[in-house]
Amino acid sequence: MTPRVEIDLRKIRHNAVTLKKWCEEKGIQMTAVVKGVGGDVQIARTLVDSGLTSLADTKVERIAKLKSAHIPATYMLIRTPALSEVNKVVQYVDVSVQSEIDVVRAISAEAVKQNKTHAMIIMVEMGDLREGIMPKDVPAFIEQIRPLPNIQIVGIGANFACFGGIIPTDQKMRELSSLAKHIQKEYALFLPYVSGGNSANYYWLKQTKDVGCINHLRFGEAIFLGRETIRGAAIPHLYQDAFCLVAEVIEVKTKPSVPYGVQSRNAFGETPTFQERGMMKRAIVGIGRQDVHVSGLTPLSPVDIIGSSSDHIIVDATRTDIRVGDHIRFAVDYGAMISLMSSPYVQKTYVQTDEKNGHFPTKTSA
Repeated sequence: MTPRVEIDLRKIRHNAVTLKKWCEEKGIQMTAVVKGVGGDVQIARTLVDSGLTSLADTKVERIAKLKSAHIPATYMLIRTPALSEVNKVVQYVDVSVQSEIDVVRAISAEAVKQNKTHAMIIMVEMGDLREGIMPKDVPAFIEQIRPLPNIQIVGIGANFACFGGIIPTDQKMRELSSLAKHIQKEYALFLPYVSGGNSANYYWLKQTKDVGCINHLRFGEAIFLGRETIRGAAIPHLYQDAFCLVAEVIEVKTKPSVPYGVQSRNAFGETPTFQERGMMKRAIVGIGRQDVHVSGLTPLSPVDIIGSSSDHIIVDATRTDIRVGDHIRFAVDYGAMISLMSSPYVQKTYVQTDEKNGHFPTKTSA
């Protein structure tokens, strides 16, 4: 069936094992962030089978789904929760990230009701300006939440290169390490999680000579697409093609390259522009913006994406002999992957490449 995403579990396993090895060489534990793949059960099971014992998502519902599938892992909620979902957080989540005192108090009260102890990582603002407490305010925050019953402070964490594009430099990591040292000494707290960031930390991980107190990283895009997130560069030794969109051609016609008539906005409120190329062989595939972030697609056939609507992608197929019913394959970036994996209208299929036939990446220098 189409449209479908073909998911190569062997390549995901290879990427996960390789990244886990690099982390362990620096004394760092790794959590696999599965939000980008919609909390897919088959992928989560592959990650756990690869030796990863910690999975993270931003949706409590997806964590509940994975737990109901009996996938043995520590489950981390890496989006600070809303007050309205505190009940579900305590019920399903093992470790959550926190930055608001009112939410922590609500979780404490709910944990008492459910007779549970809930573990939490305090998020610290390190410059990216998304979630997090300003470093100077962290001690006061800890003072307020330490007396609360049925909660346990298990770490501090920071986020980079998600909102503000701020890079996790050595200096940033030293600042986070210094804060962790102070907290552990001042409050006699053991912090099993000093979480330094995400796939943007790849260069820091490979190049740093001293990780300090950083003992945890959260990897998503690096596992699934083999890329770091600062420059979007391919990571040596990892696969970049574990995911592939396959879409079916539903129309092929020779038409003008520029729309004709009186132009206004399109269905998305845009006024598109077109290049005059004369008559053009145009093909339409049966998927559009409703199901995929189209700008994150790269055709693997000699076609060019001209544009898209809700359920159509139009390509210039002049250089091909494409016919109705043929399939066009697309490489995906993170935005395309997360939209495809979230869409109920895109089939997910699983493939296993054969290691003996040379599908694994050529070893290159890191």
